[in-house]
Amino acid sequence: MRIVNVRWVSDYPQRIVPVNHIEPVPRRVRAFLGGAAVLDTTHALYVWESPHFPQYYIPLGDVNSAVLVDEGHVEHLLRGTAQRHGLRVGEATRPGAAHVYGTDALAGLAGTVRFEWHALEAWFEEDEEIFVHPRDPYVRVDALRSNRTIRVELEGVLLAESSSPVMVFETGLPTRYYLDRTTVDFDHLVHTETVTSCPYKGTTNEYWSAHIGDEIHQDIAWSYRFPTGALLPIAGLIAFYNEKVDLTLDGVALERPPIKSK
Repeated sequence: MRIVNVRWVSDYPQRIVPVNHIEPVPRRVRAFLGGAAVLDTTHALYVWESPHFPQYYIPLGDVNSAVLVDEGHVEHLLRGTAQRHGLRVGEATRPGAAHVYGTDALAGLAGTVRFEWHALEAWFEEDEEIFVHPRDPYVRVDALRSNRTIRVELEGVLLAESSSPVMVFETGLPTRYYLDRTTVDFDHLVHTETVTSCPYKGTTNEYWSAHIGDEIHQDIAWSYRFPTGALLPIAGLIAFYNEKVDLTLDGVALERPPIKSK
């Protein structure tokens, strides 16, 4: 096959929200530990601690004070001075799980609480559970059907080829190509036990590594059997990491971008 061109890594839109940007959250936010509600608020704030995604900062008055354990330790953090707290619900304890910000915090953050995401067992926006981190209101994720031809190769071995992919466009990530299983050659794929989650797509059900020659290429493909409602077109389809395989789209070789999440 003749290679027409090689596309640059920067051919997809980047995230542009600055660090320490603050916006109100228009959604009800709740989080639970040990069956108890730790927080329940309609006045959370988005705070971008990095350009990649925001964190929630919760008004102290919307936090269940009965589960907060003051650890008597003040920390001087990038966004101000905060009193460190743990969480205790029955037998469940989470030391260092929360920071309550004082009066010298960035404008708007005084009297808010920043929780460590994984210290809590479940987070919800309205009545939908969310995973990994808050959904960025400036990130758009679209799943579009296409008749463009995508080829997936690794070390010269063809792993998949399809002229009916579902293309997922997500701000800050390279385009992902989700393929029907009938277009994938499983002769070189080995099922693994890996499970990952995405705030926008849900939790994966399957992962595969590629066994080519004497080498194992770990976790190069995945599938969501039950994605979130907005991403239903990818249900049961298989995508490969652009960063780990060689992709050709309509005869154009795509340059491998740096390793990122899905």
